[in-house]
Amino acid sequence: MKVTVKFFARYRDIVGDSEIEFELEDGSTVASLIEKLLVQYLDFPGEPSMVAVNAEYVEPDLILYEGDEAAFFPPFSGG
Repeated sequence: MKVTVKFFARYRDIVGDSEIEFELEDGSTVASLIEKLLVQYLDFPGEPSMVAVNAEYVEPDLILYEGDEAAFFPPFSGG
């Protein structure tokens, strides 16, 4: 299955692009997507700060489906 993965700030710098399509096995989770990113991009953080799928922040055990959009965000600060 294909998922779209978007990267912001530091993650975009590491990957070298703001958006890529990733091919994953059916039943893959956010954690398995992160594992694939760690293999492909050696500087990618093992525990990303915030991950959203289809515009909702999620936990690493969330199962991904064909056409999902995952986004990786750096820590936010401010007030």
